[in-house]
Amino acid sequence: MIWFEELQTRKKLSRIYSAYEKTFPVDERRDKEQFLGLIENPDCFIFAVKNDIDFVGYLILWKLEEFHFLEHFEVLEEFRNLKLGSQILGELKEKFGDIILECEPNHLGEMAERRINFYLRNGFSVISENYVQPSYGAGKDPIKLYLLSNFLVKEVKGIVEELHSKVYGA
Repeated sequence: MIWFEELQTRKKLSRIYSAYEKTFPVDERRDKEQFLGLIENPDCFIFAVKNDIDFVGYLILWKLEEFHFLEHFEVLEEFRNLKLGSQILGELKEKFGDIILECEPNHLGEMAERRINFYLRNGFSVISENYVQPSYGAGKDPIKLYLLSNFLVKEVKGIVEELHSKVYGA
């Protein structure tokens, strides 16, 4: 069984920061103070993902006007290839409904292709191949990514504007 534990202290967030820092490239992540500061934003939720007894991953989820945005999602390396990622996405969809996320374009390599195919297999569709994630701060570059959703999107522009404003402060 998969369940989510909302992390509500900087100390608990610090425990997952090292995994986050190792997994996501510098341009695709917040620095430590930005990351720990997310706990003070009432629209941002950071969850430790657990199965029966193990901490198997984490995710950062934003509550926006008409959907939730999955900013970061990781199943820890020792728990990969056990179908936990699919279970976690299933639970997320059940608990939170409409979800938007960003993913590297599949032409960037084998891992990027595996990642995008994972999301497609789990009910997501590419809604923009021309999305640019704003920079996370000084010295970090914006990144061209795909934008995906698990629901029918009629208008992408408003979604992008809300993401840039609320999540990235751009």
